[in-house]
Amino acid sequence: MAGNTENCGVCGAPLQYVTVSKEASCSVCGRKEKAHIVCPGRHYLCDSCHGLDAKKMVREMSLLTLETDPVQSAMAMFHQPVLPMLGCEHAYIAAGALMSAIRNGGRVRISNEDLEEAFQRLGRQAVGGYCGLTGVCGVVPAIGACVSILYGSKCGRDMEQRLTMEATARVASEILALTGPSCCKAYTLAGLNVAVDFLKEASGILLPVRDRAPKCLWSAKHPHGCRRERCPYFDAEKSVPFIGNPAPGGSC
Repeated sequence: MAGNTENCGVCGAPLQYVTVSKEASCSVCGRKEKAHIVCPGRHYLCDSCHGLDAKKMVREMSLLTLETDPVQSAMAMFHQPVLPMLGCEHAYIAAGALMSAIRNGGRVRISNEDLEEAFQRLGRQAVGGYCGLTGVCGVVPAIGACVSILYGSKCGRDMEQRLTMEATARVASEILALTGPSCCKAYTLAGLNVAVDFLKEASGILLPVRDRAPKCLWSAKHPHGCRRERCPYFDAEKSVPFIGNPAPGGSC
């Protein structure tokens, strides 16, 4: 069993990671499934029910924003109080921020349906806790889903699929350099920076990024311990002191 992470969204008790899955029944919808993030009080939220408010926020902000800078768009979502410190909601931020920035840039037609398609694909692979269980952070398929939609990639395609896999390989490599312990916010920003460079190189899509390393205000909230000076987004002077328990309901 790994250490505690954030708190249960039902009772507030510290959640725990386990290396061998346990049978669990969702406290909201009743779905029964194998779980790797458990509550000592036997409460459980399936991935569909977990983070519904945060995912709704991401969808709404992605649809409404006029921002062409995906990093700034992601930072605006980070500031929303409904977002937990950690969790695959951040993968949705990566997808929403990137797709909306491309749409707002005007060179590539991105519809609301394209945004929803990216979120739908992402939901099949961005699962809480699986960054540690399979080695794949949800930000990787988030960027992959966006690139795939842009290029029309699917199984059997040639260069379209190669480009999509190249983008995800680059994102995974960048995230690897930031791990230990994991941080969804750092991974999201890193993934977006990689995507910006990749799209410029591969397709000439230019997305203005005003600040590639915006300062993090949430380091004191990290339940596993912030990497501090080893993270390019850390700023000791601007880090907000944290008192109490981390925001409930998050998982990573």
